[in-house]
Amino acid sequence: MSGHSKWSTIKRKKGAADAARGKLFTRLAREIQVAARNGADPNSNFTLRLAIDRARTENMPKDNIERSIRRGAGLEKDGIEIETIVYEGYGPHGIAILVECLTDNRNRTISEVRRVFTKANGALGEPGSVAWQFTEKGYVVFNRFDEDGDSIVLDTDELFMAAIESGADDVEVSEDVVEVYTERTSFAQVSQSLDEQGYKASQAELVMQPNTTIEIDADDAISVLTLVESLEELDDVNKVYHNLEMTEAMMTQYA
Repeated sequence: MSGHSKWSTIKRKKGAADAARGKLFTRLAREIQVAARNGADPNSNFTLRLAIDRARTENMPKDNIERSIRRGAGLEKDGIEIETIVYEGYGPHGIAILVECLTDNRNRTISEVRRVFTKANGALGEPGSVAWQFTEKGYVVFNRFDEDGDSIVLDTDELFMAAIESGADDVEVSEDVVEVYTERTSFAQVSQSLDEQGYKASQAELVMQPNTTIEIDADDAISVLTLVESLEELDDVNKVYHNLEMTEAMMTQYA
């Protein structure tokens, strides 16, 4: 899963986030709307709190955030019903792929997702055909350096111990970040505990972690990553997960 952060870093370097800021705000608004169905108070709705935190990290305007909360909680007459749908399929070379969508039109969404799979020589599968290869996990990321990349702002040994003592399953330290993994049921507890100890996460969310990963040649992997990126560019797609082993050689070549 450490490739998860590498993939995000590459996309940032390519300027994808800035180029698609309007699209990003739309996705964040939908996340907030879906989360707000279970309550408009982020203090008692942890999922909503995470969605709001992500929106703030991306500098989403406060008015947009508050409007999305009201829509999701049914407090606005013009609220559009957004639902979460997960599609399963296989990419090139048998790589398993999960596509999480937030949509107000199922027919439009599945048509677009199927088109991208077909163009990449992949195929959509039946419900359950791929999901069994993944496990939902809590995922919390901490930056090791400041925004300029000059100063170390994190003692990795101390964070490692704090995470384990808080109930984390695993901690991975890479060049730029520290990634903390938890069971789904202990995600809120671990995330809140580390925050209270002064560790401010740059990212915190539930993710689908592959039970095992498949390593293929870097050249072959490019076709898979191209499919993943094409899916992520669809308006209705929120997150894409796969079981491709993200090697350094592959990420360097793709970047």
